[in-house]
Amino acid sequence: MKPIIAYCRVSTLGQKRSGLGLEAQQERCETFAAANGFEIIASYQDVLSGGGYNALNHRPGLAHAITQARKLNCPILVAKLDRLSRNVAFISRLMEEKVPFVVSELGLDVDSFQLHLWSALAEKERQLISDRTKAALQAAKKRGVKLGNQKNLNEAQIMGRAAQAQKADAFARTISPVIDEIRSAGINTLSGIASALNRRGIATARGGRWAATTVGNVIARVS
Repeated sequence: MKPIIAYCRVSTLGQKRSGLGLEAQQERCETFAAANGFEIIASYQDVLSGGGYNALNHRPGLAHAITQARKLNCPILVAKLDRLSRNVAFISRLMEEKVPFVVSELGLDVDSFQLHLWSALAEKERQLISDRTKAALQAAKKRGVKLGNQKNLNEAQIMGRAAQAQKADAFARTISPVIDEIRSAGINTLSGIASALNRRGIATARGGRWAATTVGNVIARVS
């Protein structure tokens, strides 16, 4: 098995607390690594929006991943290109680090030149989406459309998060005895428990495969 380092990023603290963004990325990285003969030897995370050319200065997780990858002479794996950035200048800055990056959604055959092209397309797409959204809002205002009720929106978001938390708690209570059984067999690491759950064919609450972060979230809910 070839060593590789996983890197995940979410843009908001809310996404970090939910675990969903990081969890999904980690699961995708683990699936890709297993299918392509890699072993994830370390995982790093950041909570930060895309940023510009100097965004690396504000991403300690990515900085540590690069340092570790350089020491071990191995690549860094991300689930999607936009988890690195949609900013072409920042992608160019990363290429200067001389550490290979693997993007699971693009495959193993994408070199640094192609990453530049993909990031340029992503940056252009982001700008087009922003321009279309602004134009639509301006047109709606001209027609006299009242754009949303912030109070109702906030209440709906709070209720939605509460419902999701209740479901997550119920699932954690259901799966906790299985985790205890695995621990009693001498498997105590999060990654080991995740592998044991996957071998048993038990899906996560979202129907996916288990990862160390998923197991950690469940244990935290019942502890």
